[in-house]
Amino acid sequence: MSLITPPDAGATLAQWLAYLESLHPKTIDLGLDRVRQVAGRLDIDLDCVKIVVGGTNGKGSTCAMLEAMLLAAGFRTGLYTSPHLIHFNERVRVNGELASDADLTAQFQAVEAARGDTSLTYFEFTTLAALRLFSQSRLDAVVLEVGLGGRLDAVNIVDADCAIVTSVDLDHMEWLGDTREKIGYEKAHIYRAGKPAICADPVPPQTLIDHATAIGADLWLFGRDYNYSGDRQQWAYGGRSQRRGALAYPALRGANQLLNASAALAALEALRDRLPVPQQAVRQGLLQATLPGRFQILPGQPTVILDVGHNPHAAAVLAQNLDNMGFHPYTFAVFGMLTDKDVAGVVAKLGKRIDRWYCAGLPGPRGGPGQALAEQVGNALPPPSAGDEAPVIEAFDDPVQAYAAARARAGEGDRIVVFGSFLTVAAVLQSLGRSGS
Repeated sequence: MSLITPPDAGATLAQWLAYLESLHPKTIDLGLDRVRQVAGRLDIDLDCVKIVVGGTNGKGSTCAMLEAMLLAAGFRTGLYTSPHLIHFNERVRVNGELASDADLTAQFQAVEAARGDTSLTYFEFTTLAALRLFSQSRLDAVVLEVGLGGRLDAVNIVDADCAIVTSVDLDHMEWLGDTREKIGYEKAHIYRAGKPAICADPVPPQTLIDHATAIGADLWLFGRDYNYSGDRQQWAYGGRSQRRGALAYPALRGANQLLNASAALAALEALRDRLPVPQQAVRQGLLQATLPGRFQILPGQPTVILDVGHNPHAAAVLAQNLDNMGFHPYTFAVFGMLTDKDVAGVVAKLGKRIDRWYCAGLPGPRGGPGQALAEQVGNALPPPSAGDEAPVIEAFDDPVQAYAAARARAGEGDRIVVFGSFLTVAAVLQSLGRSGS
């Protein structure tokens, strides 16, 4: 039981969020018992189509595309994602609009009143608030992004009408296990018996397939049940019984976005009796879906790329995306990563594509100083080949200082890649006066 006084009726969103951060002894405390108990008291009734999206990478993009296509088709849609880049409100959208501070604080009051002596983590508390807001908003569909893993994530109290696992790779290993097989098993638990279970990973772990089979889920595998093809101008989706051709490439840039888009279209095919989405809405939605910090290129010179990728799988995609760009004489990295992440694995994927590493310290219990990160980068980089320049590695207190130094040094034709964490991208976005929404 918390000894901290709950905010009063007039409290601001910031006061509530500060309270929620102090409520539970652990930031991450996986398990469904506490959150289910409180959900039962809140009488959350999601009388609509529920799509749950999990996976190591690609969750946010897939959710954004689903929401955009459903809205374009005229459906009243709720979206719940995490984490946010700048404003907490980014996590909860109703009909494409960010939830207001007043909406959120009203739901926080209801969750606080219902929880009694039950301690909830920040994520559990805010998930319940979002679900309660959705249940009161007369929606046709909700798209819910899993926070971490699947089996024991708070979002998994919702029985999905369709669940998507976008990718399975190594991340959050201290909670989910240290192999793709273990992690795949955790993520597969968002699937439900008799319901469409979509897997966009081209090489799914056997544990995921086995679990889906064991519970009797309707498993859709990429390459077997659905696929995509494309040329320079357009692409096409092919599913079990539906084909969508002549599609423009998604507004979200990057090598993996067709994999994410085709998973979203597989979900819509599986749900088409309840959520019919015409071709024009698919086209419009794919062109309108936006998501800050996912290979986001800012206008102007030098070229600035923002990418929240923070594990080796995401770094490999970032490397591929950088390779697909035009020539740039020098590439600067504004790089900040949390200490519990695989820094060496990320650096190895980017290798010689980076000429100058500007390593930034990050705040919080999982953050660390820029100097320590710079040392890790130096240890992870291979020695330069004969005749090649050794990459420059410098340390800074925070991402804003690192970015300022990169801007001062970069020429007009160069590029700056800001990556490694949501915190890194958010700090730079805020310094530029840009919103995360």
